[in-house]
Amino acid sequence: MFQFSKKVEYALIAIRHMTVGHRGQIYTTKEISDKYQLPYELLAKIMQKLVKQHFILSYQGVNGGYVLSRNPAEIRVSEVINAIEGKSAVTIVACEAGTPDDCNIHTTCTIKNPLIKLQTNINKVLDELTVLEMFS
Repeated sequence: MFQFSKKVEYALIAIRHMTVGHRGQIYTTKEISDKYQLPYELLAKIMQKLVKQHFILSYQGVNGGYVLSRNPAEIRVSEVINAIEGKSAVTIVACEAGTPDDCNIHTTCTIKNPLIKLQTNINKVLDELTVLEMFS
């Protein structure tokens, strides 16, 4: 079954939280973690990845936290996946995740091509879908 990793889910939850709030408002990892019952340590690492990829800005100090640095209408879901997973595409077909040698039925498989077509269409949607559209 196709599904996002927990890390990608948590990143999208954090971005959504900042998207629906007031523009320029600073949010803390603890606030987001508590509100959505997410593991704080993991969310903190995810937030740092989002900072490194310039989705959010980090402010240090007593009143520190994070603020969305990009317009959510310009952030593609595939970009968030790439920031967290290191790849922008999802793979639903095991033989496409590795090499043909990794699959013992690669040459006789009758569902590979239709699934690759499906995978291509899913990735196209993720490339075109913005986080704002996703949350609307």
